[in-house]
Amino acid sequence: MIKKEWHWMSDYKQQKQITMEKQKTIYCGGGKKMGADWLKVTVHLDKAKEHFFEYKGKTYLKLNINIKDQPDQYDKDVSLSVDTYQPEEKKEVTQEPVKSDLPF
Repeated sequence: MIKKEWHWMSDYKQQKQITMEKQKTIYCGGGKKMGADWLKVTVHLDKAKEHFFEYKGKTYLKLNINIKDQPDQYDKDVSLSVDTYQPEEKKEVTQEPVKSDLPF
């Protein structure tokens, strides 16, 4: 009898998690939580400039904003990092027209 281990993730998610490489986090700024829904941050553009991208003639930068559990030595409790996630490119599938062998 073959004993199969139970996994909490589907096979697809497990495979995706295994194949995804852990990318180094690029910290590009920090800040302070000023209120319940107000964050004050500073962005170091030189650290992030190679990750700018253009879309419809405008320049963008995707960031991750993380609220820290404890303030750091500079009393900053917000950190900024560049969002380097790149979704897998979808392969275009071209379908050939189906030829019917029916006489009508």
